[in-house]
Amino acid sequence: MAPLRTSSSRRLVVVGYGMVAHRLVDALGERSDWAVTVLGEENRPAYDRVNLSGYFASGDPDSLTLPIGATGSAELLLGEVAVSVDRQAQLVVTGSGRNVPYDVLVLATGSRPFVPPIDGRDAAGAFVYRTIDDLDAIRAYAADRRVGAVVGGGLLGLEAANALRSLGLETHVVEMAGWLMPQQVDEAGGQMLRRHVESLGVRAASFQSDRKRSGR
Repeated sequence: MAPLRTSSSRRLVVVGYGMVAHRLVDALGERSDWAVTVLGEENRPAYDRVNLSGYFASGDPDSLTLPIGATGSAELLLGEVAVSVDRQAQLVVTGSGRNVPYDVLVLATGSRPFVPPIDGRDAAGAFVYRTIDDLDAIRAYAADRRVGAVVGGGLLGLEAANALRSLGLETHVVEMAGWLMPQQVDEAGGQMLRRHVESLGVRAASFQSDRKRSGR
């Protein structure tokens, strides 16, 4: 739906359509003094990335979709990647060649997954864990596989491990730090967490602590 425009409307362009962008547009509501356009790289409306692992259980992407609410008054351009910004002309240029003018521009593109510079990172079967499309690719690839590995033992890494386990794969987690979830818990808590996830059938390896135990 195109936004309600008046002669006094200011043009707000939001690049990115994740949870933060959705909250911003929803907060603006139906205010007629803003004509809002949202550029989203994915071909689907904003969804709850925090509960992304729940998609493996439900298989329904709509179950994660955030309520439209007041965002229904915004113009949503999905599948449109912003490739450059002309600050003098106040234009956002998209990958399809569309020029989107703005009075105010908000960049809400979020983050990119960090992929460690290791051999094999571009091999078939290596995925990141960020979008519904990523999860679809993982599910399809895992259909006739037996073992899966997750590099990174933080919160998202453990969610990814649980997702692989739910697909019936023998699952391994490899964490560079001395224990799991090093940003959230101390070493004692990390070791307790390791025992817990291993009791669920996930094999966890911490590079530093395992190297100490082996005497290397």
